[in-house]
Amino acid sequence: MRAIQLEEYGGPEVLKVVEMEVPEPAAKEVLIKIEAIGVNYADTARREGQYVIDTPLPFVPGAEVAGTVEEIGSDVTRFKKGDKVVTLLGSSRATGYAEYTVAEERGLIPVPEGVDVKQAVSLPLQGLSAYHILKTMGRIEQGETVLIHAAAGGVGTIAVQLAKLFGASTVIATASTPEKRSLAIQMGADEAVDYTQEGWEKEVLQLTGGKGVDVALEMAGGDVFRKTLSCMAPFGRLVIYGVASGEQSRLYPSSLMAQNLSVIGFFLPQIMRKKELYLQSLSDLLGYLENGELKLTIGGVYPLESAKEVHQMLQGRQTKGKLILVP
Repeated sequence: MRAIQLEEYGGPEVLKVVEMEVPEPAAKEVLIKIEAIGVNYADTARREGQYVIDTPLPFVPGAEVAGTVEEIGSDVTRFKKGDKVVTLLGSSRATGYAEYTVAEERGLIPVPEGVDVKQAVSLPLQGLSAYHILKTMGRIEQGETVLIHAAAGGVGTIAVQLAKLFGASTVIATASTPEKRSLAIQMGADEAVDYTQEGWEKEVLQLTGGKGVDVALEMAGGDVFRKTLSCMAPFGRLVIYGVASGEQSRLYPSSLMAQNLSVIGFFLPQIMRKKELYLQSLSDLLGYLENGELKLTIGGVYPLESAKEVHQMLQGRQTKGKLILVP
């Protein structure tokens, strides 16, 4: 089978097309013929050797796949050959950027009839991240104001919609171009701010009548983190789920005291360790998608061999919505 492998850390050029043996499923695993692969910032961090946990080499990136069950292990009971499934890969034997992969039965979710696999694959990483950043970590409550950075991206476009579904009264989106801000408004944001302009945090405060935001989703780091902290409301929760700028921020804990602020870290694999959280939330998301309450923005569908170019586009902030590879 064809796969994309990295044998050294570095830029997109280290992603190489290789031939590999099709893996055999263990007793509690299935073999999936992959039909859609989600591309994420986590994949670029893996490639650069900058991921939160170590990435052993050689390594086939990709955690988000959807496709058809091709073969089942001897102890698999809930799925059969031909079933459409979506999952987040966790096994060290898994091969995301590839034609086939093995996945544990316990992490598989059936794809409902009427939901395309390209739509389904847009949910496990970014959908679950948006869901749990808002609900589990951000503890969003009815009537609150939410600030969502990079609102035209994969997590952002979903988070804008979920914030409204979860009861937010006002969603303030930030994005770098008029086109991206327009997309955020189309997704349901009430206001859109250009975070590349000096003083954007003052604009956010003005939009909230000086009160600030109750929940903020932040994945850039550096200056964006510092300014976001300055426009939080009392009892506000700032959830960090990435450092896309590559710049770390210094935090003085005592600065949180005056307004009872919380700064919370989010890492999806920890959610995956709580099966009841993972399975229920992914089922909820597929339900929202099936009944039309959630719309997904596909930024582009590319052949597997174009992984290098897709990583370049993603890191160059040249995209909107979800990027997908197809074998």
